[in-house]
Amino acid sequence: MGAVGEMTGLRPARLDAVVALGAHCDDLAIGAGGTLLTLCAGRPGLRVDALVLSGGGTGREDEERAALAAFCPGADLAVTVLKLPDGRLPAHWDEAKNALEDLRARTAPDLILAPWQGDAHQDHRGLAELVPTVWRGCLALGYEIVKWDGDLGRPSVYQPLDPETAETKVRLLQEHYPSQRHRPWYDRETFLGLARVRGVECGARYAEAFHTNKIVIDLASGG
Repeated sequence: MGAVGEMTGLRPARLDAVVALGAHCDDLAIGAGGTLLTLCAGRPGLRVDALVLSGGGTGREDEERAALAAFCPGADLAVTVLKLPDGRLPAHWDEAKNALEDLRARTAPDLILAPWQGDAHQDHRGLAELVPTVWRGCLALGYEIVKWDGDLGRPSVYQPLDPETAETKVRLLQEHYPSQRHRPWYDRETFLGLARVRGVECGARYAEAFHTNKIVIDLASGG
């Protein structure tokens, strides 16, 4: 048993397939890029099905495909980028829901990475609200995206990141999304700063943090 205050990591018995969902190109990399790097490094051949709702047919799609390939090295990766208009997801609810239902019909994920329901951006929040209507009985983690709205909450799930992984995440964000470099918040200090704070909260140097609506545990003794 650990000392008082010491946290113990929970490891899923099985993790062969991941569904990664984003409202926009770069959401996944910003919110869960370090986690994707960690997952893929520890599980060569991991199946990753990524679905992004907007940016299809533009240079943003090209950025996203190259970025996710870099964030998921060695994975069995499939990327779908749709053409829903940015900032208009509530008006395209049926299209988004149908896209998630289509993905569910061809995948059986052990883990879902998606935005969290407390996100202030209507596209992020709308996608997060759709997830439990499509998938039940699957661990779903809601990632966070730092932004002007000041909507960072109090997450309860953490993935520690070693310094090399945290630095790789920042480097890949800078390399693969040149369309975002002009944004005043899109820089090394932002991404490493939040990762450092989340690391402090879980006893690590760096971490990515997530929200979850429901976790089912089994405390029966093994064997």
